[in-house]
Amino acid sequence: MSDDAHSDDYKTLMGQKRFLSEIEQGIRLANREVIHARIPEITKKTVLSFSVAVASLRARYLEDAFRIGSEHGNPPDQAEITALRTSREMYEEAKNAFEALRYAIERGYVDITAGDD
Repeated sequence: MSDDAHSDDYKTLMGQKRFLSEIEQGIRLANREVIHARIPEITKKTVLSFSVAVASLRARYLEDAFRIGSEHGNPPDQAEITALRTSREMYEEAKNAFEALRYAIERGYVDITAGDD
């Protein structure tokens, strides 16, 4: 491969990297604007409160599961399975939302208010 071909490949690669960087910057700005309009302030207190809510839903789900398991080997009835499914879905939705918040924080999509609030 000639030096010109290497130079062209390098220029193409650099152009692609610049393009992706500009796209990422645009995505970050769009996310910051849209999320900030709906959630203007995120503090340690609000994130920890959210994490406690997720933990409570996890505990409820596990409690329901253990309740079914402690029925002396009797299979659960439809109502118990429905309640367990509902508990799981609630926990999973909250957990997914918390992970989305963490991702938004890591990517710089949201403003974090410093302090012990």
